[in-house]
Formats: sequence, structure tokens, C-alpha cells
Amino acid sequence: MNDEQYLEHCRSLLGEFAETLVTRTKQLPQEHPLRELAAGFQALGDYPSDFYDQGPDLIARLFDTYPEFTPTFPRQLLWFFGANCLHYMADEELAEFQQLEDMRAATPP
Repeated sequence: MNDEQYLEHCRSLLGEFAETLVTRTKQLPQEHPLRELAAGFQALGDYPSDFYDQGPDLIARLFDTYPEFTPTFPRQLLWFFGANCLHYMADEELAEFQQLEDMRAATPP
């Protein structure tokens, strides 16, 4: 999987998560913070320029404020966004994703 394919795969994972979160929060009032967060995830896919800037912030808000939703968040996206998102991963997960990343990097284009 080359870098472009990997980016599209991660965008797809994010889109699926956003769609599920929007669906799960439809019953909440429009101004509810969780519903606003779901809309933020959904909008992230619509504005590629904000993808890397706002993605980690939205993830941190989700994990810090609504930990009950974190098991549904794709772990691969934590690795993809990196930086502070890596704090939400166990050491074993980090090692596994590093191995996968090394194998992906070693694969010829």
C-alpha cells in the first residue's frame, strides 16, 4: 500500500466512524456537545486542508470527554495522526503498528 492508498484508507475509516457517530447522536439536541463533535468529525472529511490540523484535536476531545465512545474509534487512526494521539494507545499496540509501518515502508511501490 503506497502513501496515497494509505491516506485514502485512513480517510475512509474516519468517514465510517463519523457517519456512525452522527447516526448515534441524532436523538440528542442540536446544540449538544457530543452532536457537535460528531459534526466536526463529519466535516473533517469535507475539508482536506483541516484534516491534519483538526483531526488530533477532535480525537482528543472524544477520548477525554466521551471515553465510552473510544472503543468504536479505529485504532489505526490514532497511529495515522500520531503525536498526542499515540498517548491513547498501549505500548503493545504501538509496537504492532510500528511493525506494520516498517513492513509497509519496506514494500516496493
